[in-house]
Amino acid sequence: MSPLEAVRHLVGLQAQAPNPPYIGLWSRLADFALADLADLLSSRQVVRLALMRSTIHLVDSRDAEPLRGLLAPVLVRGFRATVGRAFDDVDHDEVAAVGAGIVAEEPLTAAELGRRLAVRWPNHEPDRLAALVRTQVGLVQVPPRGLWGSSGQAKHTTLAAWLPETNAAAMSPDTVIRRYLAAFGPATPADAQMWSGLTGLREVFERQADLVTFRDEADRVLYDLPEAPRPDPDTPAPVRLVAAFDNLILSHADRSRVIADEHRKPVIMGTGNGNVRPTVLVDGVVVGMWGTQRTKRTAVLTITPLAKISAKDRRAIEPEARRLLAVTDPDADTVEIHYA
Repeated sequence: MSPLEAVRHLVGLQAQAPNPPYIGLWSRLADFALADLADLLSSRQVVRLALMRSTIHLVDSRDAEPLRGLLAPVLVRGFRATVGRAFDDVDHDEVAAVGAGIVAEEPLTAAELGRRLAVRWPNHEPDRLAALVRTQVGLVQVPPRGLWGSSGQAKHTTLAAWLPETNAAAMSPDTVIRRYLAAFGPATPADAQMWSGLTGLREVFERQADLVTFRDEADRVLYDLPEAPRPDPDTPAPVRLVAAFDNLILSHADRSRVIADEHRKPVIMGTGNGNVRPTVLVDGVVVGMWGTQRTKRTAVLTITPLAKISAKDRRAIEPEARRLLAVTDPDADTVEIHYA
């Protein structure tokens, strides 16, 4: 696949931080260069905005408005859970319209937008006013945010201003479920709900008569597309260094298919602020976490094991780690692979 085809196939990559989508594509694609994704962002072929689970995702621009329309209730529900009844005295549509007009003229950070809105609605916290606009309006994070190596602030404008020719209807639940299964199946309705934030998906699965079904070890029904590839169970899965926040780790209610329950806390819960650490896969299962550090002339990749890693597996991990550092730190004189 090309990088754009991969972004579309995955229905986007989770992207709270700017760099993980680059590693997410590098870990999946042959001959991927960091500039490939940076060029897609600069040319507006991919965009960054709040979608699944109300989190920032990087998606194909053709998917942005249709997904935003489908997932609008998820964002509203998340906002309501945060503010309770605090905004019942405010016309949400009016705040959204004013905020959309402001950022359509000039991309702003959430803090800047909140301060401007607070002039008109002084009885409400600026950050929550900005969050209300994000809930009601598709707001794109514009470059240089999201470009590899850039430290640009997250400034926002509207989807309509950034992609003026986009005028697509909301994606149907049936369509998004089939695309989810193409990327992450076989899966249960609960898995798809965990990935998307949508509810009531069991009926959507059950009304698609062509889906094939299986039973997992817990006797749950797993659905899949009839034409989906299903390799022999003994097919080896190569070592992979998985990006932070990668949807591979987050896209199932039953995450034990990828990460053991006892390893979830240090990877998913132990970092604060909803962070998800980058992980090491051996035979398709998380066995450790990884991180990089750069001194003036040396790039170091450190692996923190969560389970015993055999000498054979370490020999398979090291060239993959060196391959990654060759992409992320091409100017380093030396590279080192350490185990914590």
